[in-house]
Amino acid sequence: MFPLKDAQLGAFTFFASALPHDVCGSNGLPLTPNSIRILGRFQILKAISHPRLCQYVDMLRGKHERLVVVTEHYERGLEELLKEGKPTSPGKVLQIAFEVLEGLEYMNKHSMVHQALAPHNILLNCEGHKLLQNVDISERLKFILNLGCVDDILTVISEEHGCLEITMDLPKDVQTLLKKCLTFHPSERPTPAELLQDSVFAEVSALYKPYRKPDGLFTSSLRCADLIIPEDLGTFYKDEDYLSERSIDEVYYLWCLAGGDLEKELTIKGIIRSKPPICTLSNFILEDGESFGQVRDRSFLLDDTTLTLPLCQLRNRLKDVAGEAFYPLLEDEQSTISPSNSNHDLTAAATLPLIIREKDTEYQLHRIILFDRLLKAYPYKKNQIWKEARVDIPPLVRGLTWAALLGIEGDIQAKYDAIDKDTPIPTDRQIEVDIPRCHQYDELLSSPEGHRKFRRVLKAWVVSHQELVYWQGLDSLCAPFLYLNFNNEALAYACMSAFIPKYLYNFFLKDNSHVIQEYLTVFSQMIAFHDPELSNHLNEIGFIPDLYAIPWFLTMFTHVFPLHKIFHLWDTLLLGNSSFPFCIGVAILQQLRDRLLSNGFNECILLFSDLPEIDIERCVRESINLFCWTPKSATYRQHAQPPKPISDGNGVSRPSSYYSADYQDLPKTDLSRESIRLYELKTEVSPRISAEDLIDLCELSGPTSSKMPTKKTKSGKPKLLVVDIRSSEEFTRGHISGSINIPYSSAFSLDGELIQCASTSLLQSFKGRVVVIVGNIVRNAADFTAHLVKLGYPRVCILDGGINKMKPTGLLMVPSPQI
Repeated sequence: MFPLKDAQLGAFTFFASALPHDVCGSNGLPLTPNSIRILGRFQILKAISHPRLCQYVDMLRGKHERLVVVTEHYERGLEELLKEGKPTSPGKVLQIAFEVLEGLEYMNKHSMVHQALAPHNILLNCEGHKLLQNVDISERLKFILNLGCVDDILTVISEEHGCLEITMDLPKDVQTLLKKCLTFHPSERPTPAELLQDSVFAEVSALYKPYRKPDGLFTSSLRCADLIIPEDLGTFYKDEDYLSERSIDEVYYLWCLAGGDLEKELTIKGIIRSKPPICTLSNFILEDGESFGQVRDRSFLLDDTTLTLPLCQLRNRLKDVAGEAFYPLLEDEQSTISPSNSNHDLTAAATLPLIIREKDTEYQLHRIILFDRLLKAYPYKKNQIWKEARVDIPPLVRGLTWAALLGIEGDIQAKYDAIDKDTPIPTDRQIEVDIPRCHQYDELLSSPEGHRKFRRVLKAWVVSHQELVYWQGLDSLCAPFLYLNFNNEALAYACMSAFIPKYLYNFFLKDNSHVIQEYLTVFSQMIAFHDPELSNHLNEIGFIPDLYAIPWFLTMFTHVFPLHKIFHLWDTLLLGNSSFPFCIGVAILQQLRDRLLSNGFNECILLFSDLPEIDIERCVRESINLFCWTPKSATYRQHAQPPKPISDGNGVSRPSSYYSADYQDLPKTDLSRESIRLYELKTEVSPRISAEDLIDLCELSGPTSSKMPTKKTKSGKPKLLVVDIRSSEEFTRGHISGSINIPYSSAFSLDGELIQCASTSLLQSFKGRVVVIVGNIVRNAADFTAHLVKLGYPRVCILDGGINKMKPTGLLMVPSPQI
């Protein structure tokens, strides 16, 4: 969108015609209200941007089929100019005509026509002249129809308006142009593009540069030319109107945050008028709902008055924002909200809950401006986008930011256009069934236009991924991307195509049972790792993840949460690796922990059939904590996405995920985790970790280490304890530095309790921190961890490959003989 400059925000309202309440569509469902139909079709107008067209900004749906439209607006128009009666030079008239034709030509290129071209719809700014697509109803239809029988329409119309002499005094080429424009039959009438080539505009056209649409964010070209930078970066004036340099949609978004209320403004000006409900009752109502004697409320009639929205409240709110904030420097990688380069208020705001930050006008202004500049420098500022996204993502630029986090680049529109989305395919039937059930509480996605876009994006994905199939749930995955990129199907498709292989690799195979089962088994191990008490209870009552978690992971929670919660959840998910969803799942269970522990199987089934309210911000916070406690290799899956190259074609390094790189992306070594068969994986309650993970957690540096320098928790205690369950003789022949020995054969009593000794007492003192079980027999290690989980020990895992994996490292310690 273009900067606000000297424009205003305008609003007008109208009603859509109401539908009968007792009529259903061919599918048996109630008909979509006309207001929702209009809302869906309106969105394409928001994407039309040209210097000669007033920008449509937003449309809101109110009660009783009321719609409110927000547009770019100017107080002065051609109608006011004509009423002034001042003489206007032919050159000025040609300039206005040329600019009007430019706007009409651009609309024609996008398969649109202006059906209400009139002086009051041509608005003037300080420099140029623009068009508004308003509605006007002519009262002279009969006169217009009779023009079809007239040879010289220009003369007839001039006589009708009493300006024949003025018309005849115009230059001949101007008269010829007017006659062309007034050609009665549309098929014979020149198009705006043809009129612009008329010789009458030879001098005028030289004053204008051809309009070039700005490059998209996901092309290979650098968009430095689109950055607006003041001439003197070192000088910022206090009274300068820097807000006017921001785009119209940004200003409107901030206006809403600053307390702007469209219906309130329209009510104050008398444009919205309401009656007491009792005054609108009918005199007589039949059994089928038909009513009589109801006088039509004149407030429902069309009023095309455009109200100028006051920006004084927003400007007053931002009066203390320094000019430098509108042009942040991007040289360093330091976050702009750190204390060293931002004011105290902004730093304090960053610590507030996310829902409060998203409503803070000043905070959102800083974040929007920063992200706007970073995105314009994408992919060269990719790493800094990742860093800033860790703090939060402004809702206004969420769609583009997600695309950057997913690494979308190249000519995505050409790729999307090349896909056949029209030829019928076997999946069409299932897609048609699923779409009307997918997030239909949302007005945009429930509109016919939303359904059409859903269908096209889903078909494009199915057609372009021949090795995969459509599974129910794919529509839910598509919903967040389509909502955020409603006017850019290509970007919605590109984001979805990048998201699925990262988080749901091979989930949409025709036979995906082995992938799903491995995923659910790892999730079950994660529950035992982080919450053994809950894991024990769920296993005892037989409430396994297969009964509730498949819709969670197959749709990445979009099937169970509304969109506004998904946005906050995915803001963090996209910064994590493919194992982060496990932590989200555990965090959800822990919010329901008390109810689950007190319920039996049937009650748990009922609980998950209608999932209770989940605090998403708490879920995200706890997911991050769970992830930080989870060793990278604990969530290893052999069916995860294969490793990808470290850098892209532009030479820009691919940023690792916020919380950690995928374990699968790490170089494969002799110390890496080995793949095991699914049935063997299912027999193990606790996860395995790799030898390299253990070395990393212990920070072992070499065979001379006499004491294990394990990483510390915040309390200063070691984060990890290694328990060697081999016999004492084997332990003395070589063991990991700092480990303790609890022989498997004598560790537990007959009732399953730990037999008390110095080593088991130390183990108990480490309860709550990571405990790695090391042995030389896999079955013994698995049984030992299962016993500990039964006793309520969290964060218990098995060293993959046992002690044999550590022998080649030279890190095993042999005690010195006693003298």
